[in-house]
Amino acid sequence: MSFSNISFILHKPQLSENIGACARAIKNFNFKKLVIINPKPIFPNDKIIATSVGAREIVNNAKVYENLEPAIKKIDYLIATTSRFRNKNLKHINLNNLSEIDFSKKIAFLFGSEASGLSNNEISYANCTMQISTNPGFKSLNLSHSVIIVAQLVYSLIRLKKLKYSKSKKIKSASKKDIQSMANLCIKHLEDRSFFKPLEKKPIMLENLRSIFYKMELSQKETRILSSVFVNLSKKGRLT
Repeated sequence: MSFSNISFILHKPQLSENIGACARAIKNFNFKKLVIINPKPIFPNDKIIATSVGAREIVNNAKVYENLEPAIKKIDYLIATTSRFRNKNLKHINLNNLSEIDFSKKIAFLFGSEASGLSNNEISYANCTMQISTNPGFKSLNLSHSVIIVAQLVYSLIRLKKLKYSKSKKIKSASKKDIQSMANLCIKHLEDRSFFKPLEKKPIMLENLRSIFYKMELSQKETRILSSVFVNLSKKGRLT
């Protein structure tokens, strides 16, 4: 169990001040990994450094990506934060459920942009969604406030070691990279057989497929088995 296992991912952040404040929040609670996806402002910049107030190393060491998929390849479990319930067949948790998360794994919390939050497509990469309970009449939280609430609670859970483990330590969970490879293999074989019809529905079909794979919490062995199944079915011409 380690603070270094936890990542905070900001998806398309809009304001330099919020990015800096998030870096400060992360350092406040002994975390080190800030990941930024396609930020609107130039990154880094003086305003981000100034509002990080002493967390310059968090900003300087932050990983920046153009899109979400490569950013989560080494993540075991992705939690997408959202202010509203999504009509998705995904596990939905609240802050109290974080005590059930195995923080010895590589865990990432995904936060949406200030303007629009996370899209259904972005949420389809997550293992579950999480809502921070607020005033029902005024749910919207500032990005950095959301980060600091989550960071403080996870910090407390790790320090107090009030964690429950449901899987044997001998079982190696599949990383996001493992699941991506398996999902891409399945999608390739489906594309080869013109499965995605009509074409205008392909994006939502891909979104639903990803959601199925990412929420399953597969082991490395299970992803290898499923990949072999997809390859063999393809060879026999059964994926039609």
